[in-house]
Amino acid sequence: MSYLKIKSFAKINLALNVVGKTTSLHKIESIVSFLDLHDEILIKKIKNKNHKIKFIGKFSNNINSNNTVSKLLEIVEKKRLLKNTKFKIIIKKNIPSEAGLGGGSMNAATILKFFIKKNLIKVSKKEIKELTGLIGSDVILGMYSKNLILKSNDIIKDFFIKKKIYTLIVKPNFGCLTTKIYSNVKSYKKPIFNQPTKNMFNLDFLKKMDNDLELIALNKYSKLNTLKRFLEKLLKVEFVRMTGSGSAIIAYFKSDKMCKEAEKRVKKQFRNYWCKTSKTI
Repeated sequence: MSYLKIKSFAKINLALNVVGKTTSLHKIESIVSFLDLHDEILIKKIKNKNHKIKFIGKFSNNINSNNTVSKLLEIVEKKRLLKNTKFKIIIKKNIPSEAGLGGGSMNAATILKFFIKKNLIKVSKKEIKELTGLIGSDVILGMYSKNLILKSNDIIKDFFIKKKIYTLIVKPNFGCLTTKIYSNVKSYKKPIFNQPTKNMFNLDFLKKMDNDLELIALNKYSKLNTLKRFLEKLLKVEFVRMTGSGSAIIAYFKSDKMCKEAEKRVKKQFRNYWCKTSKTI
């Protein structure tokens, strides 16, 4: 059997508010979109006792054996959802890790969606939520892969947004550990996204929003402060914001041309940083 090719898109938090905490996890609400930046996944059935997973590409180093994809396969095996069918999965990593772009979580979600679409796994919406929650709290977002708003009660509302936003993603030569950033959250906001509307994806609305994790990261890493100040001075930039728990910071533009012009300036100034233009899908 030949490989089937699927795309696993990067996730961005256009805005993020921390609104509380349970015994183990912080509660957030977020305006989320996906970029055309993606990992490439090759998948095929094999005659073997075990699944085979291989990571290749620029950002494949330091991915340990206990990753989101291995967790997904371990869970579906334990629940006997694949009925003894085994797969070889090759993932070309184009999305950097520890960046706030949800690369690993979206890999697991993309593969689970593939299994469901091909009728290899039959699960209810409730079971999908339970299954993804066992892998990681943001994996459920990848089951949508479109513009969405995560409400404070964990309910997701998705939207079709025709207008694209152009993004310049810059990741410093270090990453941010999600657990360390969240451990420094000291206060919470009142939820403001509980009545989500399409207008929340307008640039004028987004400019007024924040990422509650950003200030924590900026205080911890002076290089992030320097980077953000530089990005805010770029010509025609709409706003600049860290995504997720970082360390990637994104500059948002209305124009593809201005976005690419900005990329040239950033690459000249920060030669050791990863820099990539993309757009919302």
